[in-house]
Amino acid sequence: MKNKIIFFKNVGLIDWIKISNEMNDFTEKRNSFTFDEIWFGEHYPVFTQGLLTSNNLKISIQDNYINNIPIFTTNRGGQITYHGPGQQILYFLIDLKRRKINIRKLIDIMHTLILDTLNYFCINAYIKPKAPGIYINNKKICFFGLRIKKGCTLHGLSLNVDMDLAPFEYIHPCGDMHIKVTQIKEFNSSLTLKDIQVILVKKLSNLLNVKIIQKPYF
Repeated sequence: MKNKIIFFKNVGLIDWIKISNEMNDFTEKRNSFTFDEIWFGEHYPVFTQGLLTSNNLKISIQDNYINNIPIFTTNRGGQITYHGPGQQILYFLIDLKRRKINIRKLIDIMHTLILDTLNYFCINAYIKPKAPGIYINNKKICFFGLRIKKGCTLHGLSLNVDMDLAPFEYIHPCGDMHIKVTQIKEFNSSLTLKDIQVILVKKLSNLLNVKIIQKPYF
């Protein structure tokens, strides 16, 4: 039964540190009876550093801020990235062991999810070998970062929709000084986060072969 249902929460525009704490708390407390959940949200401007982060800054950190934007170290994989309003975040709180899928399979599902969603809106995107994420015209539009704990995933992906991209210029996104970023607005200015979210939920339901049920966030 629990493999046939995933709860979907829309957490709205929220501080990254609040969701990070709730996500880690959810994973610590979950057990074999806990339903999987996927959280959709946006964050106030923030930089997050993954476990692989090295010297990926173009400007210096001052009192844990980069140009007045806070920076936090997180327990996900990957390197540094930026989150801000107008970027669709998906947090995958999935029991891989129970679903009998490995992390490679989940990443493949995430790639397909974003590629199919963008294709639905007639936006052609692609993946690069050994470079998780989604690209358009050699610019990155979607970023991945995951962690596994107790056989379950935390964190997920971020998809640039309609946001201020300027803070990406303060860092080397994903630790790559050559990466440039883009967003959906540059290819279809009429799309909203709600438009994208509706399709993401439908695609997720098909890819994971589950019924996705909305659950209120309090």
